[in-house]
Amino acid sequence: MDLFLTNTQIYFSFCPQPPRSCDVYWCEFKHCKSLFNRFHEYYSYGRAPDCQQWKEDFYTCKEWEKNNSTQAKKSLQESERKRVAEQRKFTPVWELRQTPPADWHLPLNQGKPQDS
Repeated sequence: MDLFLTNTQIYFSFCPQPPRSCDVYWCEFKHCKSLFNRFHEYYSYGRAPDCQQWKEDFYTCKEWEKNNSTQAKKSLQESERKRVAEQRKFTPVWELRQTPPADWHLPLNQGKPQDS
């Protein structure tokens, strides 16, 4: 993970433009505020989503594009790093197999009833 963050930092330090288009931040904000997403978040997590960061990132991105502001660049890069770190902290739902099951090559028991 440290190597990934190091590579991300190197990329962002030389990046002449925002990591995403500013329109992407606005679309993410609109999706976050949508009725469907609010219902889904409330159903899944018991709370409404916090969409403020997407809005801030949109305005920061616009400032970076318009004024080439180094402060806006650093702020947007830090926000992206947080987002990437947040996505990477979740463990996978399924454990991946290293080898196939021992009986993978045997024919299926399609004619026999299965035990429940």
